[in-house]
Amino acid sequence: MGRMRINCVIVGFALLALMVASALRVPAQSNANAGQGSAEQQLVILDTDIGDDIDDAFALALLLQSPEVKLLGITTAYGDTELRARLVDRYLQAVGRADIPVTAGAQTPHSNVFSQEAYASQAPAREHPGSIKFLLDQIRAHPGQITLIAIGPLKNVQVAIGRDPATFRQLKRVVMMGGSVYRGYDGGKPAESNQAPSPEWNIRCDPAGAQALLASGVPVFMMPLDSTQIRLSQDQLGTILSHGSPLTDQLTLLYHQWTGAESWKMPTLYDPMAVTYAIRPELCPTQPTHLEVDEKGFTRPGPGEPNAQVCLRSNENGFAEFLLGRLLNDATH
Repeated sequence: MGRMRINCVIVGFALLALMVASALRVPAQSNANAGQGSAEQQLVILDTDIGDDIDDAFALALLLQSPEVKLLGITTAYGDTELRARLVDRYLQAVGRADIPVTAGAQTPHSNVFSQEAYASQAPAREHPGSIKFLLDQIRAHPGQITLIAIGPLKNVQVAIGRDPATFRQLKRVVMMGGSVYRGYDGGKPAESNQAPSPEWNIRCDPAGAQALLASGVPVFMMPLDSTQIRLSQDQLGTILSHGSPLTDQLTLLYHQWTGAESWKMPTLYDPMAVTYAIRPELCPTQPTHLEVDEKGFTRPGPGEPNAQVCLRSNENGFAEFLLGRLLNDATH
């Protein structure tokens, strides 16, 4: 009997010790998870006209380096969308992310130069799934959860709205690079030079797409020329291009095809600001604005209920610090 009582006491002390140890471990585990960014990832689809200018390639790199985001897929827009999709295929394969679906959007007439065609042409030719079906299927699978980051002309958006406006309205939001509200293309001049508003490329190529989006009922967050004409210093750009990771190697290849024979051509990083806003919105604060889009691609503010949240000025130093910090981190998510 005495032996049984002693055994009971021993077991009791053991259970108490386990409870105390467990209680002590819980906060430490919670803190560790918090430090690893255990918050639920944003579901994102990227709609891009990658292959002409170089900023789309930087925007995709930033997404791939951002653990806050789960990239559901990439849809290509404008012109030869199949060739653009092949560019993305090669890019993702090179960085070990061939698991991300790549689809080709609606093909359109185009007159611009596909500066990175040689890079794209080295990827195996294949028939890509259609972007419109992919986009609508993903929205149906994740209603109210998907952020569409649109950094090209809005033809895919226009077609998707026309095909199924009710499903399109189930997007969580659209974050887009496009428009020119109070400031036009600056040609490398400082923001204070007050260049007159001008038809911005993405809107000018498909004004009807922008009109459809602003009337769709989906929350729109617009990063126009006013806040996206950001250029890194030569030292900052050189640090990225000489870094030597699989990701920055792709940026280096694409950069040199974009520049051709011109040395140290400094890119304007319009599109990465849209990605940045989706992750770090404090770097580009927005204000509610009513915008009208005309047939020439002007995006003019005016009276009426706000139909977009517009960033008119960004934190350029904060953006550069954020971009470099992510691109120089060798972990691809």
